[in-house]
Amino acid sequence: MASASFSSVVEMFHHRCRSTPDADAMYYKVGSDWKTMDWKTAGRRARNMACGLRARGIQTEERCAILSSTRVEWVLCDMGILAAAAATTTIYPSNKPDECQFILNDSGTRLIFVENRKQADKIISIRDAVPAVKNLVIIDGEGSADGFVVTLAALEAEGEAWDKANPGQYDAITSAIRSESLATLMYTSGTTGNPKGVMLDHDCWVYEGEAIDTMGILTPSDKQFLFLPLAHSFAKVLEIAFIRVGTPTAIDGDIDALGANLLTVQPTVMGAVPRVYEKLYNKIITGAKAKGGLKYSIFQWALGVGKEVSRIRQKGQEPTGFLAFKHSIADKLVFAEIKKKVGGRARFFISGGAPLSREIGEFFHAIDVLILEGYGLTETSAGAFFNRPDSYRFGTVGRAFPGSEVKIAGDGEILIRGRHVLQGYYNLPEATAEALEPDGWLHTGDIGELDADGFLKITDRKKDLIKTSGGKYVAPQEIENKLKARSTLISQAVVHGDNRNFCSVLIAISPDSAPGWAKENGIDGSDYLALTKNPKLVEEIQRVVTEINAELPSYSTLKKFALLPKDLSQDDGDLTPSLKVKRKQVTAKYKDILDGFYAGTSASL
Repeated sequence: MASASFSSVVEMFHHRCRSTPDADAMYYKVGSDWKTMDWKTAGRRARNMACGLRARGIQTEERCAILSSTRVEWVLCDMGILAAAAATTTIYPSNKPDECQFILNDSGTRLIFVENRKQADKIISIRDAVPAVKNLVIIDGEGSADGFVVTLAALEAEGEAWDKANPGQYDAITSAIRSESLATLMYTSGTTGNPKGVMLDHDCWVYEGEAIDTMGILTPSDKQFLFLPLAHSFAKVLEIAFIRVGTPTAIDGDIDALGANLLTVQPTVMGAVPRVYEKLYNKIITGAKAKGGLKYSIFQWALGVGKEVSRIRQKGQEPTGFLAFKHSIADKLVFAEIKKKVGGRARFFISGGAPLSREIGEFFHAIDVLILEGYGLTETSAGAFFNRPDSYRFGTVGRAFPGSEVKIAGDGEILIRGRHVLQGYYNLPEATAEALEPDGWLHTGDIGELDADGFLKITDRKKDLIKTSGGKYVAPQEIENKLKARSTLISQAVVHGDNRNFCSVLIAISPDSAPGWAKENGIDGSDYLALTKNPKLVEEIQRVVTEINAELPSYSTLKKFALLPKDLSQDDGDLTPSLKVKRKQVTAKYKDILDGFYAGTSASL
């Protein structure tokens, strides 16, 4: 993979549209019905959008933003922007007006595709503060009398007319796009401060598509379901992958409809963040316990059989004899029903965006659902490491993408070099120099270790490592994942202890699992806050903490914990759009509780 197969994402997209014009490209929802779009239609619409942007004065590498949830138009707008030789600025639909204002001004965005009136009003409220923005193109909604807001249909019509009036111009514009041309200015969601604009060129994405194709992660015979936010690099790379490979992809970002969509779409492949798998894990365990009696006993037996089979399959072998017979019975009685709830056709699911607990990965493998964990950063165009379908190790993020180089620095930091590494941070030369060495090595900020076979294990974020006052280093994510995997009652855990003389943890109880547990224990579970103060619940969490502590070195054991008054949420500013905990914000919010731990008080318990 030394040289690129295509000079740009646009050339790759054109190749897909021309080579398989009548094949299914994307499925999308209109009301409750799923509709199909072929590649010929996708190519025509993206071309019209590109020409519409040119008709409105958008020039080479000027930025156009997309402010929308994940939907088929996001992909079309993205391809339209790139085919206009412009660059896509990403904004999460959950971003507040002031956050949008920063990104738009920092990027110099000229035009914004907005999903609906709600998103349009968000930008209109800051219109005077973003003078470079000349137009909003609304996907669902009406244009405005002053012409500031135009409909997507109107833009496409303008583009079609411009294309006819300027023969040859579209081909000239797209053929002039180079591999080093800016394609995406992707703003990291960030856990502190303003986000940084990560500059990714066309070759970054072309490389990702090539690597995924080479590894056989997606095939034309697969059916992908894409619901992750396309403003995030994880979803973006899945977009690039299905264009490169020609994998038909169902697209709907409505997280509340995820369960129903899986039943209907029946995907063979899907990417999700660990939080989704954690919630599914909790739902399966809680549901099995709720059935009680003989049914729960059968579930436990089947899970035990599944774990035996998992251990064998992890060695690259298949069960035989009596174990194979027992496994077929376990599948009929238990596993088949669970697999149907996620569509029933999955070859594997992909986990990325944050560390997946090894215990949860092994649990799903035991019930015959393979989750392959990968690793990368926005700065590496998402994909850098991945467990292969035929070669995987739970607790690791797999081996490096073909053509990607990796080394571990003296302090354990992971360094990566390759075509997928960012050009730099936009308008931030000092941050760029800090992250990128002159010879191209990227400092990831993650701590990890490579085994003899090249499988990478991530220990933690370098900046998240806790150094106790005794000088010992503690990796909080590993402990947090253990807690969440060990008890379905635990929704989130935030370990604390930097420069303290011991470690403690803030725990959020799962609002989904807690009511069932309360009912089993004869407790009123209708009041979340009251339940977190119930002695039986505190005792149960203490049992789990004690169990985890027995597996940890003494310096990293959790001496104290507090149950938070509500679950952590994105709306409250506790989580990023990719559902990672904003550690500093959460510890600042609950500073009084944490300080109380170390002052010797325990009233909060």
